[in-house]
Amino acid sequence: MTQRQYVRIAENELRKINEEIDLKIFRGEGYSREAHNHKLLLKKIRQNKNRSFLGKLFFFIPQF
Repeated sequence: MTQRQYVRIAENELRKINEEIDLKIFRGEGYSREAHNHKLLLKKIRQNKNRSFLGKLFFFIPQF
């Protein structure tokens, strides 16, 4: 699985969690578990996106 595919799958899962949180807020239910999962998934997505950006950046910087 490529990094791009992983990020796409994680973003889809994040969208599902957001919908679930929205429904629970609308119904007045607690959503702490979903909020925790949302936070962890966001962290993973950011780490992968930053890593790919930094990898590309350092690839183009000449080494002296």
